[in-house]
Amino acid sequence: MELVTRLIGDEVLTGATLSKPRRVDPSGPTKVTIDPVDVRAGARYRWRHHHATRTVDETLTAEETAGRLVHLLGGAFRQGLLRSSEADFQVLAGGKAPRILRLPPSRTTATRSHDRRKERLLPEGVPVPFLVELGVMTADGAVRAQRQDKYRQVNRFLELVEDVLPALPSGTLRVVDFGSGRSYLTFAVHYLLTAIHGREVEIVGLDLKEGVVDECEALARRIGATGLRFELGDIASAPVEAADLVVSLHACDTATDMALDRAVRLGASVILAVPCCQHELLGQLADERLEPLLRHGVLRERLAADVTDAARARLLALCGFDVQVVELFPLEHSPKNVLLRASRLARARPRKDTAQLAASYRTFADGLGIEPMLERLLADVLPEGVSPT
Repeated sequence: MELVTRLIGDEVLTGATLSKPRRVDPSGPTKVTIDPVDVRAGARYRWRHHHATRTVDETLTAEETAGRLVHLLGGAFRQGLLRSSEADFQVLAGGKAPRILRLPPSRTTATRSHDRRKERLLPEGVPVPFLVELGVMTADGAVRAQRQDKYRQVNRFLELVEDVLPALPSGTLRVVDFGSGRSYLTFAVHYLLTAIHGREVEIVGLDLKEGVVDECEALARRIGATGLRFELGDIASAPVEAADLVVSLHACDTATDMALDRAVRLGASVILAVPCCQHELLGQLADERLEPLLRHGVLRERLAADVTDAARARLLALCGFDVQVVELFPLEHSPKNVLLRASRLARARPRKDTAQLAASYRTFADGLGIEPMLERLLADVLPEGVSPT
């Protein structure tokens, strides 16, 4: 109460995020964000309640905000991040007595216009070490003109990651990036979790290219990225025993399926996958009703990619995940613009619902004459009714 009252009373609160609801309530928000705004009536705080399928906004006075913030941190939510111009404060209210951790400020003071330009997780003008090293930003935080697309892509990716952070467990987060490559987004995830949310992490980026691994490892050491390392490793055989978050970005063709299979078996709470080069089903698609479409190579390839991702999404759902297929980047910026975002359900689906999902998948796969690799890989963990009879 003292902390909240001081931050709001001194008008230095630049934002707040409440996460980790104490109880699973389908009708309640999974996260609440708070930002200062200026409206005609004066200074207010915009409350944004993030539900599974919608977002609800309301505007409260400073007094109302202080009272509700203290009430929710002491009741409905186990974790809060209070951002201010002087420092960030992580409030851990899950135990018998709340703990408050003081962190370096993660953002500059927000523009208070109610109609302001959208605030980015990595705002321009605030130097981000890995973006500076990779040439996206200058040393003073300005985004280089020729790297604006990359800057927007990184921010867009982090926005999509931010939405599923409440599904991750407390404590040190174990993160695996299968096929990390040049690792722009691996570094971005590390920055989001550590610098913005103050989490302790153990992140490993695995790749088969020794030169790329060496470059990324050297960069991680230069910028002091604690808890982040890069190693040579194959998706199928890398010695990883457990993971809370699994990332697979642009793993080619069935390499994405291998990453998804390992994520399920590692017990991941969240999976983020951006597929690439989906060729596996090109030769399998067989439906005479679609002959006018399938006879054209470019259309067949597009359909095969969409069918592959649809099958992956349903198979992950059958493994106990809530799955969303979202646009990552506009097509004009990158053809690899689909993100599979899966969060493990807090409770198992009712048997009836699972049976309906399985039957729907079987009709889909049989109708198109396909047997995706992910179905074969997960055969021993999928529920009854998925595999062909």
